[in-house]
Amino acid sequence: MNRLELLGWNSFFDQQLNRSLEPHLSPARVFEEQRGAWTLWWEGGACRATIAGRLRHESEGRPSSLPCVGDWVMASFPAGDSPDGAVIHRVLERKSRFSRQASGEVTREQIVAANVDTVFLVQSLNQNFNVRRLERYMALLWESGAEPVIVLSKSDLRPDAARERAAVERAAPGVAIHAVSAVTPGALEPLLPYLTSGRTAALVGSSGVGKSTIVNALVGEELLRVAEVRDEDDRGRHTTTSRRIVMLPSGGLLLDTPGMRTVLLWEGDEGVSQAFEDVESMAQGCRFRDCTHQAEPGCAVRAALEDGSLETSRFASYDKLQREVRYQARKSDQRLRIAEQKRWKRLHLEYRRRPDKRSL
Repeated sequence: MNRLELLGWNSFFDQQLNRSLEPHLSPARVFEEQRGAWTLWWEGGACRATIAGRLRHESEGRPSSLPCVGDWVMASFPAGDSPDGAVIHRVLERKSRFSRQASGEVTREQIVAANVDTVFLVQSLNQNFNVRRLERYMALLWESGAEPVIVLSKSDLRPDAARERAAVERAAPGVAIHAVSAVTPGALEPLLPYLTSGRTAALVGSSGVGKSTIVNALVGEELLRVAEVRDEDDRGRHTTTSRRIVMLPSGGLLLDTPGMRTVLLWEGDEGVSQAFEDVESMAQGCRFRDCTHQAEPGCAVRAALEDGSLETSRFASYDKLQREVRYQARKSDQRLRIAEQKRWKRLHLEYRRRPDKRSL
């Protein structure tokens, strides 16, 4: 493998190059982002970068089009061995992206990780274990385009976790599940097949589930700071405050992300359908195609709830996420209408200001 391939480069990105129009630019991967500055890795090594004014202008109102960790970009680099001075001119199309709705009053997409092959959803086998939260994460993961894998961390705290594993299997049928411990020798080996040369994996999950501890164990040194969870409820504290990719001895690339207090869906219709494929399969047997599974006659989902073949809590989670998706779609449509109105208003004003129209 050449250096770019070791960083995750493949034919999907290579076919996006336009060497005749961009002879002065080189492909690079975003390894870290902090306060409007990016660290890139390319054939020449590592370099800190800013973004070109044109790219900044084009991304106004669309923060998700800015470079994020995991992105492949086209950039210009300074001559010599300077660690600064690179400029990002273009972001290549993403092969996969793990997104959520950004927290706060403004409705916008927040891309957590881009161009990853596998997303490790980490759930801790302590008091903070929550199947309903796992289902919410799975809706996002199925939407991302990456392979989801569930990692049950801190297995040393609960060697016999058969009940928890069975609950996860019901919540995420068909998804690979690995119980691991970062403090037990050899217990992380099940993750290594996903972390071979040139492959990228991302760790996502709530604060305190052990993501940074897993990174440190895989790297073989205390690369990231970790903190103890609270004794009273096993809730974690934020220790990772920025996203970054680290290179592993195995040749794989691992992207650590800050813990999420809230998991807000961004779009997610297909993700919810895949995460709850069992419920949607049952719904195919309903008498009415637009059945809401509330009080309609001939509802197969209600029948499954009554005979116990579908858990009430799982259906409640599905119903809640479906309502969130519909609400998000309505907000998105409204946002697009407002943006379009503003665009036409601006174009009209610019037209009226043209010298040949002032006399009208």
